[in-house]
Amino acid sequence: MLILIDFVEKAITLYTLLIFAWVLMSWFPNARESSIGQMIGRLVEPYIDIFRQFVPQIGMIDLSPLVALLVIRFAGNGLIYLLTSLLL
Repeated sequence: MLILIDFVEKAITLYTLLIFAWVLMSWFPNARESSIGQMIGRLVEPYIDIFRQFVPQIGMIDLSPLVALLVIRFAGNGLIYLLTSLLL
C-alpha cells in the first residue's frame, strides 16, 4: 500500500516540475516550439487552460500556472492524506 502512496507523491511532483519547466520555457525565445517544449505543452496546457477561464491576466502576466500549481499541490496533499488514512 505504501507503493501506491509513493507513486501518487512522485506523480504529483513530476507534474509540478513539468508545469515549472513549461513556465520557464516562456522566458526563452522559441523554447515552447521545440520538440521537448511541444511535448511538455501537450501534457500541461490542458490542465492550465482550465484555470485560464477563471484567472484574469494582469497585463502580460498570466497567473493561471500559479493557481494551477497551488491547486495540484493542495489536491495532491489531500489525496495522500486520504490514502494514508484509508490504507494504513
